[in-house]
Amino acid sequence: MKLGDIVLISPEVTMLKEWVRGKVIEVEANPFVGTVISAQTADGAIYFNKESLFKLVA
Repeated sequence: MKLGDIVLISPEVTMLKEWVRGKVIEVEANPFVGTVISAQTADGAIYFNKESLFKLVA
């Protein structure tokens, strides 16, 4: 994933019932957990977690 990609954010991250669409605003190479993605939703909320909890929208 790269900056500007549109992703779906797992309910495990958002604590909502469904996957939420967001835009990648940061990609971090974390030496402890691997790649960490930060994504912002349309309402301005920012979520971040391991890359495996985000799905790239085709």
